[in-house]
This record gives sequence, C-alpha cells and structure tokens, in this order.
Amino acid sequence: MTVGILAHLAGKLPVKELAAQIASRKFDYVQLALAKAIDGIDFSLGKLSPGLANEVGGAFDRAGVGIAVLGCYASLIDLDDATYRYNVDRFKEHLRHARHFGAPTVATEVGVPATDDPALLARHWQRLDRALEELVEEAERWGVTIGLEAAQTHLIDTAGKLAETIERFPSSCVGVVLDPCNLLSAGNVDNQREIVAEAFRLLGPRIVSAHAKDWRREPNGGIAETAAGLGGLDYAQFWRLLEETKPRGFVTLEAVDAAQMAATAQFVRDGRARAAAE
Repeated sequence: MTVGILAHLAGKLPVKELAAQIASRKFDYVQLALAKAIDGIDFSLGKLSPGLANEVGGAFDRAGVGIAVLGCYASLIDLDDATYRYNVDRFKEHLRHARHFGAPTVATEVGVPATDDPALLARHWQRLDRALEELVEEAERWGVTIGLEAAQTHLIDTAGKLAETIERFPSSCVGVVLDPCNLLSAGNVDNQREIVAEAFRLLGPRIVSAHAKDWRREPNGGIAETAAGLGGLDYAQFWRLLEETKPRGFVTLEAVDAAQMAATAQFVRDGRARAAAE
C-alpha cells in the first residue's frame, strides 16, 4: 500500500535535494505546494511555464516520487478585489501547468470568512461561486481535477457544505480531498464515527486524495493535531471506508515531524493493507 507526504514537511530545499530527501524516506508521492517546499525558484504569479514545471516534475520522477497533488492553498472568497483576483489567477495558472508536473489534481481549502455576519457570509459565498465558475472552465480545458477540501473555520467546514457546493458545480473536474480530522472540532469530536460515515456517504465518489493526521485532546478541552495513529481518530473505520470507496487511492501524511515519519508511514500502510484484506 502506498503513502505520500506534504513535501514541505521534509523542509524547504532545492528541488533535486527535496526529491532525494523524500525518496530516501520511502514515500511514494507528495502533495507539493511549490513556494512552501522548493527553495531557489520564483513561483510567483506569471512565472510558471511548461519548462519550469517539467524540470520540477522530472526531478521528482527521476527520484521515483510522484506528484499526486499540487497544493495551491489560497482564499477563493476574499472580499478584497485585488487579492481575490490574484488568488484565482494563481490557481488557474496551476491548473494550466499541472500536467507538466505530472499532477492530476490541484487542491485548496476555500478560505476563512472575515466574519459570521450573514450579509458578509453571503458575499463570501458569491465570491466562491464566481471563482469556481472560472476554475471549473479552466480545469475542463486542461483535463485537471480541482480538489476541494473542507476545514474547520473555513467557509466550507462540513461534508454537507462541500457536497452542496459540488452539486452547484457538477463537473467531473471537481473532486474532494478528504481529511477526516478537518471535519472535527472540540464540539463534535465525540460523534466522529457518524461525521466520517456521512462524509463518505456524501462525498465518497468524488474523493481524489485523502490526508492522514490525528487529533488529541488538550488540557483546555480543545483538540490539537498530531501524527496519524497517535490520537483518537477511529482509523479502522476510516481505512475500511476509504478502501471500500476508493481502493488504493492517494493518502498523504500531515502533522508529522522527521522523527515520526517512518513509523507513521508504516501505520498507514499496515492499516490500509488490513482494510483491503477484509
């Protein structure tokens, strides 16, 4: 069974060194956020080209590491016109060049609202829909998938809201990056099994990648992130549902440090193998 990692967790390094570092840790693929992971190259808007993308993708390919997902985490709901336009154009640029990196998906969380005022929330939703109209057209033009990820505090913070958004944009080029811990908070974590089951029921057919991290309780009653297998997530349920729904799909580690990487990767491989064998 395969497992990947967020590339920048290996450090921000020159591309050949980064690819070699990840290969040495036996990861099969990465989720690559260009500016966060690669040192010495300007990835600002307008700088991507087929040649640059091919150079980066080729370095990973020669190291035996795939690029499962390009991460382009930028707010698609910003109410400032200049920031909004920059973020949408940057995401479109990633979509245009994704195939040269060898990446089938460009992923993002949609953005954190400025307030919970109903009038402003309505404006944020309008911004998101306007952005997705452009991005879906671009994704369809280049044959790339947009991976939308729900996350606490973001405008889309539940499986239900993500499912409703996809219903408004039913293109086959819109998919889901599923992180079960992103659906959990201190207020709902005791219902995690129901929440995770609902996520698969609503989103399962659209999953293009999954994230693996864990949650633990804090002394103040909140929850914090930790490495997969070191917290309270019911991974037996998650692996079973994932292998039933999207067998052998991409799974990418988050929330791990260098000392945890090998053990956490083995936890993922072993858990997925057990689920697949059931």
